[in-house]
Amino acid sequence: MLISLKPSLRRALILAGLVTLAARAAQAETVDAMLDSLQATSFQFFWNEANPSNGLIKDRDTPGSACSIAAVGFGLSAICIGVDHGWVTREAAQARVRTTLETFWNGPQGTAASGTIGYKGFFYHFLDMTTAMRAGTTELSTIDTALLLGGVLDAKMYFSTADTEEVAIRALADAIYQRVDWEWARNNTLGIMMGWKPTNGFADFGVWVGYNEASILYILALGSPTHPVGPYTWNTWVSGYKWDTQYGQTYITFPPLFGHQYSQCWLDLRFAKDNVNRMRGLTYFENSRRATLAQRAYAIANPGHFTGYSDTLWGLTASDVPTGYNARGAPPAMNDDGTITPTAPISSIAFAPDEVIPVIRNLYNGYKPYLWSPYGFRDAFNLSVGWWDTDVLGIDQGPIIIMIENYRTHRVWSRFMQNQNVLNGLAAASFVFDVVSATPEAPRVQLAQNMPNPFRLRTTIRFALARAGHVRLEMFDLAGRQVATLIDGPRPAGEAEVDFDSRALPGGVYFYRLLTPEGASVRRCVVLR
Repeated sequence: MLISLKPSLRRALILAGLVTLAARAAQAETVDAMLDSLQATSFQFFWNEANPSNGLIKDRDTPGSACSIAAVGFGLSAICIGVDHGWVTREAAQARVRTTLETFWNGPQGTAASGTIGYKGFFYHFLDMTTAMRAGTTELSTIDTALLLGGVLDAKMYFSTADTEEVAIRALADAIYQRVDWEWARNNTLGIMMGWKPTNGFADFGVWVGYNEASILYILALGSPTHPVGPYTWNTWVSGYKWDTQYGQTYITFPPLFGHQYSQCWLDLRFAKDNVNRMRGLTYFENSRRATLAQRAYAIANPGHFTGYSDTLWGLTASDVPTGYNARGAPPAMNDDGTITPTAPISSIAFAPDEVIPVIRNLYNGYKPYLWSPYGFRDAFNLSVGWWDTDVLGIDQGPIIIMIENYRTHRVWSRFMQNQNVLNGLAAASFVFDVVSATPEAPRVQLAQNMPNPFRLRTTIRFALARAGHVRLEMFDLAGRQVATLIDGPRPAGEAEVDFDSRALPGGVYFYRLLTPEGASVRRCVVLR
C-alpha cells in the first residue's frame, strides 16, 4: 500500500535522514581526521577572507566586514601552518605575508582622525579592507597590535632562509615591531594603556591590570629593542591577579577562556615561571589547564540549567549571542546565557586534550550539520533558545588552528620561543625556565639547573653521579638537533661541573641532557643575545 506524505513532512524526514547519515560519517572519523579538518578549514578562512592586494583579513566572513588586526596576526601564523601541511605553496605564502607586512609598514601613521593606519607604531583595531585605513571611530588598540605582532614575529621566525623574499619578510617584521613606542603607551602610568583615540587621547581607556589575554603585550613591550618599558610594568599587571578555587581548581581566574588562550598561542609557558608562578607553584600553562577543567566542571554542574551543557558540550568565551556580542565565561559565571562557542574548548586542546577531544567529537557527531561551514565551525549556538549563529570569526579560527598545531607538533611554540626579543621580555618579567624531566623513574641522576639562567655567554652546569661510569652531556635545540657535546667519557662518582660557552649558538631555548649508567635527565636553558 502506498502512503502519501505531505511535502512538509517529507522534507522533515529527508532532513532527518541526512542528519543521521552525517552523524554516522562523523562518528567514523579518527581524531587525526577531525583535527586535520578543523585546521584545514580554519586555514581557508585566513586565505580566502583576505584582500590579496594588501593582505588584510576580515573580522568575520560577512560582506562588508572590516579587517581585524588581531585576525591578521592569527592569520600570519595560520599561513605558516598551511605551508607545513601542504595547503599552500611556500612561494604563495611568501608573497601573501610580504604583501601584508608591507601594508602595515607603509601605511600612514599620525594623529589624524581618518586616513591613517595607526600612530606611534600601534594600529587601529579595525581597518577598511580596501584602503587599509582606520575603520569608523575604532580605537588604536594596544592588545590587538600585540596579537598582530605575535603573527608578525612568528612569520619572521618561520621564513628563515636566505631567499630574497624571506630576507625581506624578516626585515619588515623587525621594522614593524621596533617602531612600536611602548613607552608612549604607558602615558606616564606604571602599566600600558588599553587604547587611544585621536579625539581625546587616552581619556576613555584604562591600564592593563590583572590576568587576561594581555601577557603577550607586556612581554613584547619588555623585550623591545627600541622602546622597552621597565620591569615594574609586569608587576603592575600581576598586581591585579585574582586567585580563587572554583570547582576543585585553584588558579588565577578570568572567566572567558580566550584570556587563557590568546597569548599562549605563541608563548610556550609550559616550563617557565615568573615570580608569581614560583610563589604559587604553577605555570601559566597549568593555570590555563585548570581554568579549562573548571569551566568543564561548571558545565557539568550547570547551575543555570541551560539546555545541552555537559562534560562533552561546553565552551564560554567572548562571542556572538542571540542578542548581539558579549564577553561570557565561567567560573565564576559571567554573562552566561546558555550560548556555547566551539572555539572555547577547541582552543584549549593543548592544555587539556583528554577533556577537549570528546567535545570536538560531540560537536562533529551531533551538531556539525547545523554549525559547519567551509571554514569550520561557526561562532556560537544556543540550544536553550534554538539559536544558531551564521558567522565565522577570525579570532575564533586563529586559536583553533594554532593551538591544534601546538598540541600536535609544538611548531609555533618552538619557533616563536627562539625569538631573542621574546626571550628578553620573558627574562625582564622574571621568568625562569624550570626542569624538564625525561626519566622520572631515575631519581639518582642529579642534574642541576644551569646557573646563571637565562645567560648570554657562559653558564655552569652541575651534576652528581651515584657511581662512576661513562657520562655524556649534550645540548640540543628545540628542533631536537644536537648543537654541542660537553662531556663524552668516564667520570668518577660524586659531584661535577662543566662550564658551557654559548658564543657559537644563536639566542634561543635549548635542552641539555645528561646520560649516565643510572639513566638520563634533561633540563632547559635560555641563551640571550
